[in-house]
Amino acid sequence: MVSKLRIQRIAERIQKELSEILLFETADPRLEGISVTDVQIDRELAYANIYVSAIDGSERSQEIVDALKHASGYLRYELSHRIELRSFPQIRFHWDPTFERAERIERIIASLHEENDQGQEDDQEQGNLSL
Repeated sequence: MVSKLRIQRIAERIQKELSEILLFETADPRLEGISVTDVQIDRELAYANIYVSAIDGSERSQEIVDALKHASGYLRYELSHRIELRSFPQIRFHWDPTFERAERIERIIASLHEENDQGQEDDQEQGNLSL
C-alpha cells in the first residue's frame, strides 16, 4: 500500500506531465483546447482516472474522450518515461462536467438576482404611485 501523500504527489505529477504532453507534443486536432482537471489514483497504483475538460464545453466531450482513449498507449508510454514508478498505472479518461455545472449555477444565480432587482424596482414604482 502506498501512502495518501505519495499518491497525491504522483497524481499531481501525472496531471502536470500529461498537460504538457497534450499541449506541446500531441498532433491530434481533436485534442486541441483540452485541459486535465484532475487525476485520481487508486491505492494500489493500478489505475489512474484522468478527468478532462475543454474550452468548447461538453459539445465535443465524446470525441475528446474517444481520442484520448485512442492515444492512451502513447500517453502512458510518455508518462512512464517522465515519471519513475516500478509499475505505471493504467490510464482511464473521463469527461469532467464541473465547468458546465458551475456555469449553469452562475446563470441561475444571475437570473435570480435580476428577478430580485426587478421586483425591488416594481415595489419602488408602486410606492411612488401611492404617494
